[in-house]
Amino acid sequence: MKKVANLGNLGEKVDIRAGYGRNFLIPKGYAVPATADNLKRFEERRSELEQFAAEAYAIADERREELDGRSVTIARKAGDEGRLFGSVGTGDIAEAVVALGFKLHKQEVRLPAGPFRTTGHHEVVVHLHPEIDATLKIEIVPAS
Repeated sequence: MKKVANLGNLGEKVDIRAGYGRNFLIPKGYAVPATADNLKRFEERRSELEQFAAEAYAIADERREELDGRSVTIARKAGDEGRLFGSVGTGDIAEAVVALGFKLHKQEVRLPAGPFRTTGHHEVVVHLHPEIDATLKIEIVPAS
């Protein structure tokens, strides 16, 4: 029903484990079981679903153009050696970007190595769509 990263595109039939489908894909509306009725209903709605997918892609591409390469400064308490008292995570980054006037959810921010615990320059990947990522430049400075 929708494109899912590392799984399949709109309209593809894929084999998955039962629990993944039952507990994640079907409740979120990403997929339906490949029964004859569901396949018939999907083919009737295919053009509508493709249009929604194209609109979502266009919106994500516009957001990528706005966000890609943007610099964000976050001030946090830090020790003399640049170690933070705490950390800067996805919520902090999303909050700083929203304060600049852009739309961003903390679920879209990817920190594969975990939250930042030191001051300095960092790059963050923002996952806006299964096919579209943007890169933010984060500068964490000691708060005075």
